[in-house]
Amino acid sequence: MRKRFLLIVCAMLMLLSMDTSAKTLVVYYSYTNNCRDIVNTLTSETEADVLEIQPTEKGLKYEANGYALGTKLLNAIKDNPNSASSYPAIDPVTTSLNDYQNIIIVTPLWWSQMAAIMQSYLFTYGPQMKGKNIALIVSSASSGISGVVADCKRLVPDATWAGDALWINNRNRSQTASLLTQWLATQNFQSASDMTNIHLTIGGKTQSVTLADNQATKDLVRKLQDGPITVTLNSSGGFEIWGPLGFSLTTSNQQMTAQAGDVVLYNGSNICIFYGSNSWSYTRLGKIDGLSGNELRTFLRAGESNIPVTLSLSNTTGIRQVDADTHDSGDYVALNGMRVQHPTKGIFIKNGKKFIK
Repeated sequence: MRKRFLLIVCAMLMLLSMDTSAKTLVVYYSYTNNCRDIVNTLTSETEADVLEIQPTEKGLKYEANGYALGTKLLNAIKDNPNSASSYPAIDPVTTSLNDYQNIIIVTPLWWSQMAAIMQSYLFTYGPQMKGKNIALIVSSASSGISGVVADCKRLVPDATWAGDALWINNRNRSQTASLLTQWLATQNFQSASDMTNIHLTIGGKTQSVTLADNQATKDLVRKLQDGPITVTLNSSGGFEIWGPLGFSLTTSNQQMTAQAGDVVLYNGSNICIFYGSNSWSYTRLGKIDGLSGNELRTFLRAGESNIPVTLSLSNTTGIRQVDADTHDSGDYVALNGMRVQHPTKGIFIKNGKKFIK
């Protein structure tokens, strides 16, 4: 117990020093409950949201009759991996990957391959993981996991690997907690300070904004960790839409001539998004990527009033650095920054001190 405690503390200190304030999602499928047990242990030591993948057809015995059904499903995928019809149906998924930058995939191994049910999820949603940090945990009886890693890289081709995959098998399963703690400390999850993009969504259409490197954008990213923010903007002067954010950001104003696509901060608490140009003293926030002048005017609904604009993280581990209050609030703060009055499990901060429940 003392050894496990020390491992948790060491991993926690390493993760806190990394300022890993981007959100994490754990996606898993479990047939024999081994993966579910792994996820339960994982989420007792870290703050992360969890998504369980379920097959549409329940109660199937994939191992029956000499693994006939499981083999049939895997062979169908292998024969035509680019066709959606090759993959078994899964229950609808409503979790948006836009809210997460770090994704941990926990899956069983089926006969040296990734379980067909998890392959179904990644076939559909893997392309949405482009640019995100992916970590992989594989559970098997004894077979090596190289085939599962290959399946994951095929289905999620444009992601960034956070580190080596973790293999939990019947030989080391009793050490799951310590294996997870050590493995977490090796994963290169992305922090808020590393983020270079956010999203703007207007009228159901979304565009990426490349952020400037200053304190205002760091403040904004931290605000967006709590979720997307919707503001109401209005056209002004024939060159911009603008309006109040509802909060202030740190300013570093300089005289500039803002150009089409520029996103700036005005008077510390107003956001301006340009489809024309204007010279003034602003704090630069970023620039909208990849739109021509006409496309930009259409996207921003130039000339209109009361335009709802949603800001969200395009690069969004629940394992976060916490800025503790200097006074005793009576509350604990989880590593995702949320206040908890009566914590039951996990790692928490209270008045600058770390507690493990």
